[in-house]
Amino acid sequence: MIEINLIPGAGRKKAVRTKSVDFSAFAAGFSGRVKDKFLIGAIAAVVVSAGAVGVLYVWQTAQASTLDERREIAVRDSTRYANFLKDRYRAEAKRDTLLRQVNLIRGLDEDRYVWPHVLDEISRALPQYTWLTGVAFAGAPQGSNNVVVVREDTSAAAKKQQQKGQKRMNTEIPKDAITIRVSGRTVDIQAVTRFMKDLEASPYFSNVQLEKSELAVEQGKEVAQFQLTIGYTRPDSTMLHRVPLTLSVR
Repeated sequence: MIEINLIPGAGRKKAVRTKSVDFSAFAAGFSGRVKDKFLIGAIAAVVVSAGAVGVLYVWQTAQASTLDERREIAVRDSTRYANFLKDRYRAEAKRDTLLRQVNLIRGLDEDRYVWPHVLDEISRALPQYTWLTGVAFAGAPQGSNNVVVVREDTSAAAKKQQQKGQKRMNTEIPKDAITIRVSGRTVDIQAVTRFMKDLEASPYFSNVQLEKSELAVEQGKEVAQFQLTIGYTRPDSTMLHRVPLTLSVR
């Protein structure tokens, strides 16, 4: 039987064909690519590099923050301690000035007894039949060193302190070297040798030298005339015993 559609515009609907995605083929192709060793290595290297960059960035950021805090603390401490160091240097300068004055007074006090020690030691060592004709200072005049002027310290430690801004005052007081010339006469030439040995044994004398020895005539008798040069040595303070001078009156 034949059917005829008399309704205008009515017709059979055309079937719409749609293409479906073949996921199985895509998965198979991806799995095939994943099996490539170079691709796997490249992906792993990218992942590791990204992780390392992230870790380093976080670590450096934390380190920079810590260093900034430490720098600020150091700047504050430096400013605070700078004032303390100025006060310390000022106090040390006053101390060194006073110490230098004390050492100067102490040196003058110790040198007051040079002549008593010299005369006492010479008279103690003087042998029999020997007499002195002169005792005097020799060499450079006393007081040549200007002990008031502060001399510059040229040692290595002083240079380091000067570079750091810590110039210290020299508190040591230089002392003059004392040389004594003794002239005398004796009737026994061997007495001069004993005299020199006894002077050398004294803690106050050193480097006893015989400058000259010659014969002379004293009141019609022949005597030996000699002249000695003696270096004065300042003994240690523990060897000095100062006692008051007393005179008993009967």
